[in-house]
This record gives sequence, structure tokens and C-alpha cells, in this order.
Amino acid sequence: MLRRGVGLLEVKKMRGSSAIHERVLYYAHAEKDRLYADFRISEDGYGREEAESSRQKYGSNRLTGRAKDTVLYRLRRAFINPFTIILFVLAIISFVTDVLLASDFGRDMTTVMIILCMLLVSGLLRFVQEMRSKRVADHLTSLLHSSVTVRRCGRWEEISSLELVVGDRVRLFAGDRVPADIRLTASKDLFVSQSVITGESAVLEKNAEILSEEKPRSYGGYNNIAFMGSVVTGGSGDGIVLAVGRDTVYGGFSGTESSGKNRFDQGANSIAWVLIRFMAVLVPVVFIACGVTKGDWFSAFLFALSVAVGLTPELLPMVINACLAKGSAAMGQKQTVVKNINAMQSFGSMDILCVDKTGTLTGDVILLEYYMDILGNESEKVLDFAYLNSLYHTGVANHLDTAVLRCREMPEKEEYFKKLIVQHSKLDEIPFDYERKFASILVKNGKENLVLVKGSVEEVCRRCRYVEYKGRYFPMKSDSFSSVHAVVDEMMEDGMKVLAVAFRKTDRTQLKAEDEQELTLLGYLAFFDAPKKTATDAIQKLRSLHVGIKVLTGDQRDIAVSVCRRLGIDAERMLTGEELETLDEEEQWIRIENTMVFAELSPKQKVQIVQTLQANGHTVGFLGDGMNDLPAIVESHVGISVDTAAEAVKESADVILLKKDLNVLEEGILEGRKAFCNMSKYIRITASSNFGNILSIVIASVFLPFFPMASVQLLLLNLLYDTLCLVLPWDNVDQEDCSRPLEWSGRTLGRFMRCFGPVSSVFDLLAFAFLFLVFCPFVCGGSFRELSGAETQMRFISLFQTGWFLESMWTQILILHLLRTKKVPLFQSRPSAPVMAVTMLGILLFTVLIFTPVGQLIGLTALPISYFGFLIAVVVLYLLLMTLVKRWYIKKYRELL
Repeated sequence: MLRRGVGLLEVKKMRGSSAIHERVLYYAHAEKDRLYADFRISEDGYGREEAESSRQKYGSNRLTGRAKDTVLYRLRRAFINPFTIILFVLAIISFVTDVLLASDFGRDMTTVMIILCMLLVSGLLRFVQEMRSKRVADHLTSLLHSSVTVRRCGRWEEISSLELVVGDRVRLFAGDRVPADIRLTASKDLFVSQSVITGESAVLEKNAEILSEEKPRSYGGYNNIAFMGSVVTGGSGDGIVLAVGRDTVYGGFSGTESSGKNRFDQGANSIAWVLIRFMAVLVPVVFIACGVTKGDWFSAFLFALSVAVGLTPELLPMVINACLAKGSAAMGQKQTVVKNINAMQSFGSMDILCVDKTGTLTGDVILLEYYMDILGNESEKVLDFAYLNSLYHTGVANHLDTAVLRCREMPEKEEYFKKLIVQHSKLDEIPFDYERKFASILVKNGKENLVLVKGSVEEVCRRCRYVEYKGRYFPMKSDSFSSVHAVVDEMMEDGMKVLAVAFRKTDRTQLKAEDEQELTLLGYLAFFDAPKKTATDAIQKLRSLHVGIKVLTGDQRDIAVSVCRRLGIDAERMLTGEELETLDEEEQWIRIENTMVFAELSPKQKVQIVQTLQANGHTVGFLGDGMNDLPAIVESHVGISVDTAAEAVKESADVILLKKDLNVLEEGILEGRKAFCNMSKYIRITASSNFGNILSIVIASVFLPFFPMASVQLLLLNLLYDTLCLVLPWDNVDQEDCSRPLEWSGRTLGRFMRCFGPVSSVFDLLAFAFLFLVFCPFVCGGSFRELSGAETQMRFISLFQTGWFLESMWTQILILHLLRTKKVPLFQSRPSAPVMAVTMLGILLFTVLIFTPVGQLIGLTALPISYFGFLIAVVVLYLLLMTLVKRWYIKKYRELL
């Protein structure tokens, strides 16, 4: 029964804005018998039919939001983005004007079909790459997919956590990840870490007792509830599943995502709005100018719409997706799986990488170097007590305990340790937690019992009243800590991790907190975690890419400093978690910005550091593999994990490394920046070139008695050029362009367009003048106004439009070579062979197009050879002037792309 009449309606009121499901709240205050009765649970647990019935009623144990990664989600992400939306809107407008409003004879679906085909191809291109990444990521996740011990059909069996249903009886053991929100019905020394939910490092003891009627103020107050995602650090427990999937607290959190994860979309929106603003200005101007000068407002409207299409880089989604997919595929060949293809951009922009020390900078294989008494002499007793502590500790396995237990493999030691275990059976324990920083084990020792303590030197020594040396006991004096540091500090400075071993005799058979006081210090254990040989070289490579490395570790200060010094990381200015808490907000911003090494951190503090760096304007990556790294991975702009990480960590990461090595990251960053550079080339060069063409049209439309280029010709020109640009993902990128983090936004796109676009307009107008005043009158036998026959005027217009079509096409393609690099093109910076071949072949084929029936079909006509002399001269002058403008632009703004 509920205590003091707390009913379900009252529980709903108590819930407020909490993410805890009302069913969990209700039964947290209920007797265990109520659970068995309400969910009709027998001693045999659920059968197959009962489990399926519960699944239909309460849902399956699958998460949504961030952890959800379905084919539909990947499909939506592949096809819906700001660029595709712009083109889709243009396709709708073209359909209305070219089909619905046009006469039967004038209906033309060409523009609509071209745009829709581009959208389809670009979306499929990205979708294929997304699905490749998904298959690899799903395989990696399945390798470590959690299983759970559940009571089904009268027996305990192991099943996948995905098969759990509300009402299942489950058992939890040390090292398990809690698979659902569970009401505990029995527990034995059960300790749980809820850092994945709260960000707090504290380990909490759980029990099966009923909660009081007062609602707890935090998740830590629910002593009889094990929340999904938590990790059992010690002991064991039984319970009933109350909430699964999206109804769990973890499931509710999984729907939220750091705003930093949307940086690609934010940058894409910024670029899209620059294009929209240019359209908003140019389209009305073209419409009014053409309407006033030509008198045909409907034709002016159609031409203004073609200007909007012409201003937009039509293949923008396809080229961007091709660049991202090419980079993602290249990273896949370098032992890196990109789960979220948009993370390629984050790699290119990342200027701060936060890493944990263990396994990233060090070898991840820790060795026990010394076991010694209080004066540094080898001591078998210290090893024996440490061995028993590590053996009987039921908390999550760690490298230090593994190193201690490896001592039984020493020559002639196996039988010795077997006898030691027989003589010292376990009675009780208090597992390790991040607050106490040590573990305590109670064992039998003949007629008396021993409390064996192993953990942090500072914390253990603070609780010691005596020291033992060669069987004799001495009281701890006021200067004893200086004696401790005299032995310990030198080892820590050499990069060793040192633990203290202490004990206490007692008659108790159960451990209490007071049993961890007045201990006797026995000695120390020294472990060595050698820095990786490749770490120093990798750090130097990342620095050369202007990516700052910040070490965020839970290890002790001295160890972190020693390892970082060996690797050349500035550890002079470092912060501990305790020091961080004492700083005010303004001091934190400054100190975190200028500090490279952080030690003794809790998971919550790691998140705090990531958030502060983001607020300071950095693009932050976080590399981690433990559950305590999960909050920081979620908060970072690009979360990076490894294939051996915990399931929840891999679910949340954007990138999974198949090898835990910073050299792999360096290659990933380079690939990200190459993809970024090639995207920028297309966006900037194409947008500025299109802007120049449209600006020329606006000016020419005022003075010419006809349209300088037909709508279909303008669309074809852009389409042919954009098709050539599909080769850009395979272009070479100058080394200096990849040497710094790059910004993905439209902040400087407008400036680039305003600078280089008008230069192309100058030569367009020169071509207009030559065509209208010299070339066309010479070929047709008079100026446009002097020509009387409609057929002769049409030839005049066709010659003019064909001449400008060729001039625009040649200059657009060649300017791609000029603006793709800060250097002198072809000589100092050569494009890749595919880019060179495709662009030169494109110029040849598109020039030949005007002599074919296809060209005649769209209003183009063959030009006399004499025109090509003028064309070559104009192109050469154009490239020379553009080279001067490029040098001025680079000198003023210190960048190009």
C-alpha cells in the first residue's frame, strides 16, 4: 500500500515538470506487493504472451530522439535541408508559371524536371553514404549491446535489453548498465552511478525501501529506483521494470540535443539566407526593368523567375552532399566511421579537442610497478591486502584492479594466492565512489575480521590514525603527511599513479561508514601508465592544424601533469575540479580558455568546461569512451568515441574511431577541411559568377530591345556549369587552406559575391557592347533597329545570345581554376586530373554545342570563327583583371575561400 494515502492523482501533481514517468513516481511510494498485484507478476515472471501483451500496452524498450537512428530519419536528413527547400520552392514556382499559367503550346516542364532530378540525385547520393555509415555504426553498437538477466517462464535467462517490457522481473549485477527505469524489490550492497543522467560523479547506494510521501528534490533522492542508463558500480539487486524506451528518464533526455550539433544546419541557413536576400533585391529589379522596357509583363515575370533560378547554384545540395560523402568515405578508409555526415563540417571547423588521458595519450595498459611499505621497501603484505581488495571488489572493473590481479601470474604465486583467498573469505564491502575515492572490503582473518582499504593517497591517509612498519604500530604525527609525500611525490612526478593501502581490525560482520575511520596505513601501490609512442607526434600534427588539445581527466593532478609534460603539453597552468569550483563565472571563462590540463574532474565539470569553450566562440570536439564522458560528448559540437566504448556513448557519438589513436583524428580533420574547402569553392565561385551574370542582365535589360539570354538558355548555362562542378569533391586542396579551422557560414559570402561578381559584369557588358554594336550588325548587315524582317531580327538576337552564352560559359569555367586557390593556378597549385580533364572537356563540348541541332533547339546558332578571336582576348583580359582583384582581396581580408 501507499504510505499515508498518497494516491496516483497526488503523484501526478507531485510530478510537475519532472522527466520521471508518473508510473515510476507512483510505485516508488508503493509496497512491493502492490507491484506484483497490479502487473499480475507471478513467481515465474512473465510468459511469452504476457510479455507481448505488456509490450503492446506500454511500448517497446527502444529510444527515440538522439539515440534513434532509423532509415526514415536518415532519409529525411538526406533530402531536407535549406538548399533543397529553396530549389523545391523554385520548382513549384516554375511549375505554376511554365505549366499551369502557360498556353497549351507554350507549356514546358523542362525547368521543373531538371530541378527535381537534381534534388533526387543529390538526396540519393547523400542517403547512400548515410546508410553505409549506419550499417557500420549499427554493427559496432551490436557488438556491445547490453543484455539483462530476466525472469521468464519460470527461469532466469539472458535476453537483449530491447526485449524488456514493463512488469519484467530483472536482476542487476556490478558492471551492468540499467536497461530501463526499475523499482527495486531487493538489494545487496547495491551502488549505482547516475552520471549519465545528472552529470554528477557521486555513486549512490540503492535499496528496496518505500519512499516517504515527500517527493525527492533530485534524481539522487529516489533510493528505490534504478534509472535507465545508470551503471551498477557494486553489489546486486532485483527489481520490476516500470518504464521502458521513451517513457524513461534517459529516453526523455535522448530527445534533446545540444544546439552545437546543429552547426551544419545553422551554417547552411546562413548561406541560404544570403542567397535569398540577393534574390529579394534582384528579382523585383529585373521584373520591373524588363516590364518597363519591353512592355510584356508576363514575359518579364517569367524572366525574373529564371533569374532567381539562375542566381541559385542549382546543384548546391548535390555538390555539398558529394563533398561530404567523399570525405566520409575517405575517413572510412582511415578507420573512422562518420555516423552523422554533417559532422564532416564540424571536423573542418574544430579548433579545440578535449581528450581524456587514459587510453588516448597513454597506452591503456597499466602495470603494477611497485608494492611497498611506508618507507618505500617492497612489502608482500601490502600486495596481499591489495589483492584481496581488488579480488572481492564488485564494482565496475578498472585497469588498476586488473593490474593488481595480474600478480597471480607471477612465478610460483598462483597457489599462494589461492590459499590466501581460502584464508580470507569476504563478508561485506563498500564499493569505490568518486566522493570517497577508495574501496573498502571486510574479510575474515582467523578469529578477527579485517577492513581492507585501497584508494586515493590523500583520502586514505586522511582517515589513518596509525602506520605499520615491520609489524610495529606507530601513531600518525602532525608531520606524517610530509613523510607520505616524501615517498609518494617522486613517483607521481615520474608519471606513476599511486594508491594507498590501509586496514583496520574489527569484530563486525557488516561494514558501516565509521569503519572507514581510524585506519592503519600499511603502504603503497605504484602503477605506470606509459604515454603512447605515437601521442607526441599526433599532438604536434594537431597543433600544426591549429587544433588545441585540452586534457580533461579524472586522474590525480601530479599524474596528469607528468604525462602531459612528457608529451609536450603545457601543464604549468592547470586546474583541478576542486579549484574550478572556487572560481567565479568571469574567472572561469578566462582560466578555462588559457588552461590546457584539467585534472580530478567530475563528469559535470567536463560538461561545464565544454560549454565555456563553446561560449568563448570555439568549435569543440570531445573524445571519450566511458559513461562519465557521455554528457560532454553530447554537449560538444562533434562527439567522438571508439568502437570499444559503452553502448550509450556510441549511440550518442557523431564519429566512431576504430582505433583509439590521435593520428586517426588528425587524418579525419584533414578530410573534413578538404571537404569544406571544396564546398566553399563551389558555393562562393558559383554564387559570385551567377550574381555577375544576373547583374549584367539587369543592366542590359534596360538598354537592349530584347532579352540578353532566353530563360531556357540561362538555366542550361547554369546546369552545364554546375554539372562540371560535380567533380569538385575530387579536387586537390592547397596545404595552407587545410592548416586552419574553417568557418561554415554565409558571413563572408555576400562580401565575396559583391567583390568578384561585378568584375565579371564589366566584361559581360563589354561583350554586350561588342555583340550589339559591332559583331551582330556586321554579320546581319545592319543594327537591330535598321533590320526590317522578323527573320533577320531573330538571327540578330540568336547571334547575340549565343555569343554571350559562350562568353559566360568560358569565363565561368576558367574562373573556377583562378579562384580555387590563393596561388597562381596551374603553376603553383594544380587542380586534380579529374577536375582538369572535365573542365577542359566541358569547354570543348559546350562550344561544339552551338553547331549542333540541340543548340538550335534552344535558340543557339553557329558563330563565325572571327568571334573566337574576340572571345579569347576578352577571356585573357578578364583573367588578368580577376587576378589583380584576387590579390587585393587576399591582402585586405587575409583569406579567399
